[in-house]
Amino acid sequence: MTFEKRGQRIMKRTGSGKTGLVFLCTGIIPFCIIVCIGSVWASVETEDSREQGLGRELVYLPAYRLAGKIRSGEITAVQALEAYLHQISLYNPEINAIVTLDAEGARQRAREADEALERGEVWGPLHGVPITIKDNYATSSIRTTNSYPGLADYVPDFNATVVEKMLQSGVVIIGKTNLPQLGMDYQTNSPVFGVTNNPWDLSRTPGGSTGGGAAAVASFMSALSFGNDLGGSIRIPSHFCGIYGIKPTENMVSKYGLNPGFPKTEFDSVHHLISCGPLARSIEDLKICLKVIAGPDRKDEDVPDIPMIESPKRDLGSLRIAWMDDFGGIPVSEETRSSLKKFTDSLAEKGCTVERTSPDDFNPREIWATYGRIMDMEIGVYTPSFYRFLSFLFGGSYRKATPFLEMVFPITYEKYMKALTQRDAQVSSMEGFLSEWDVWLCPVTSTPAYEHIEPDKYFGPYPLYDKPIMVDGEPVNYLMANGAYTTIFNLTGSPVVIIPIGYTTEGLPIGVQIVGKRWRDMELLEIAAMLDEAAGAYSRPPGY
Repeated sequence: MTFEKRGQRIMKRTGSGKTGLVFLCTGIIPFCIIVCIGSVWASVETEDSREQGLGRELVYLPAYRLAGKIRSGEITAVQALEAYLHQISLYNPEINAIVTLDAEGARQRAREADEALERGEVWGPLHGVPITIKDNYATSSIRTTNSYPGLADYVPDFNATVVEKMLQSGVVIIGKTNLPQLGMDYQTNSPVFGVTNNPWDLSRTPGGSTGGGAAAVASFMSALSFGNDLGGSIRIPSHFCGIYGIKPTENMVSKYGLNPGFPKTEFDSVHHLISCGPLARSIEDLKICLKVIAGPDRKDEDVPDIPMIESPKRDLGSLRIAWMDDFGGIPVSEETRSSLKKFTDSLAEKGCTVERTSPDDFNPREIWATYGRIMDMEIGVYTPSFYRFLSFLFGGSYRKATPFLEMVFPITYEKYMKALTQRDAQVSSMEGFLSEWDVWLCPVTSTPAYEHIEPDKYFGPYPLYDKPIMVDGEPVNYLMANGAYTTIFNLTGSPVVIIPIGYTTEGLPIGVQIVGKRWRDMELLEIAAMLDEAAGAYSRPPGY
């Protein structure tokens, strides 16, 4: 409440006019009025402080606990929503994470959630919980731009399957979160909405492409958010922002409604490498979300009907944990390496079987090349031949520096099937390795969050970077520093969970990839929960 409004409230209660002025000039009356005014002011202050304190308490809760309070009647869905809207009003102007805010639609949905509870109806496990959605998922009646200027005013008339399933779980959608144009960058710089900043340091990137969602969750502007991962787009922002995320097994979650608004283009044709999943502030929230969104969808024939089975509880000391901090000679920072080593050493001290190892035939450069060929053919098959020819002629230097930027020219059925056959062999190798270990721990990127970097040029809508990422003074190719450790698992389709395990001397979070066997996502989350408890590293960004 502003000083002016407080004053207006006081004047209404105390009155004004000549009589009041006379009394103010005599004896004990002024003292009484002063006491009354002070009491009113104190009550106003207490009321405001109480409301703000409740709001701050609510936004700090993980989604599952907030949902429990709403279901029990301890708080209302409207109260939860207003707490988040207040947080957004305070911090979104400086972070720029939420780019389309549907406050009135959310308020209507929250009121309906409370009315449903009054009738004894519980919509689902996340009844009344406020969340956000990445701006490349179709949301009925809410603008969906994909950060593409041509779609700046596009409003779908349908929901993506992930969105529809989350609504069935009871959530309240606050709005949409920022991403780079068409989701094709490791930073979040939108030509439509501008740059998203990292809550830990506004001069640094939150990562990409789900940077808006990660920043919103990390700064308590959203209880959960949803992204998608073609090369690290869930995992890297989770790592940079110090939160939790999961890239589920490929095709465990429907892709229907992703990248809407285009005619038949490359965005309809990516059948491999990509996964859809949640970002949150607890492993328990990831579990709930995955149970909600996983499973078959008649609109996406790639998603099989595989039951979500939770494994029996295990002791931490029974785990067999492999780890590796070097993929193909791509360097990681000393602080990243030491955090991972310190974490694995602590697990060994707790009784885990721990070994620095990798698959016998592990060849990251071959995996990156296969990833690049498949992505190029699935995206490039609808790209005009003229543009592909130009890229083939003039993009050689970028492809040479970045193994996963392979280009197949011309695209043929034989080349595509050869790449898929190579992928099958690489998937089998990874699955065989993970049959011997419960999980494999790896860095997420070469560094923690770095300062914003401007592209040097564009090829169509895609940014190109000549400037390297500096890793302890050593220049590393921009794409390799960001994607070398993540694209491996897009190629193998493995589920990967991100948890925070430490912080740099500058106070920036460091996460780790926890890799599991395909289709064992719930088992992986159970193990991740044990590892997260052992790490005990989650913390709030200062000032939020």
